[in-house]
Amino acid sequence: MISVVLATHDNEAQLAHALTALVPGAADGLVREVLVVDSGSSDATHKVADAAGCEFEVLAKGEGARFAHGAALARKSPWLLFLNASTVLEHGWHQDVQNFIERVERSGQANRCAAAFRLKLDAFGFGARLSEFGALIRSRILAMPNGDQGLLISRRFYEELGGHRDLPGMADLDLVRRIGRSRLRLLRSSAIAGEAGGEARPGLRQAAARMAVAALRVPPALGARLHG
Repeated sequence: MISVVLATHDNEAQLAHALTALVPGAADGLVREVLVVDSGSSDATHKVADAAGCEFEVLAKGEGARFAHGAALARKSPWLLFLNASTVLEHGWHQDVQNFIERVERSGQANRCAAAFRLKLDAFGFGARLSEFGALIRSRILAMPNGDQGLLISRRFYEELGGHRDLPGMADLDLVRRIGRSRLRLLRSSAIAGEAGGEARPGLRQAAARMAVAALRVPPALGARLHG
């Protein structure tokens, strides 16, 4: 039913947890294949992917290009699920995804909408909870979930939109912008975002550029230049 595409870079430890969370979906027959597209890691990311039976590809480009490459190689399912390697889907996620797909296919909207998970941070404290609340507001009001929340989309809709573009730090926001507010749904289950591994979290300048794209509707291509 779905092909999962993960973009990695020095994510040996994070990838193991991300792939473990996919096992219930594979056992239920929901996950048909998992493709890991790596930018050229220096750790054992490739060994983790191989041990889990994933298809592993190396592409020394940005995350957007890696996601697009993985989508082009995924041919076993009509639905695509894009995930960051540091994202772990919470228990029961596969039932939520299955219900969403069945609902939109019954209503004839399968090729006109997409979905993202709610965001949880793998951290304690008020700051983490505040960030989660901000992500919920951004997802619901602005319809701009970030890459840590994953993206579930039919292959046909993805291809009609032109897929991911190689915009540094902006590929996720660029795609959800093209999906549009009215065609993006928020799933009930959550994606738990942990440490980013080899690809560091955005600094102040990068965070400001992403905020400008999400809240001020700055064009993603301009945001990518501001992102640096």
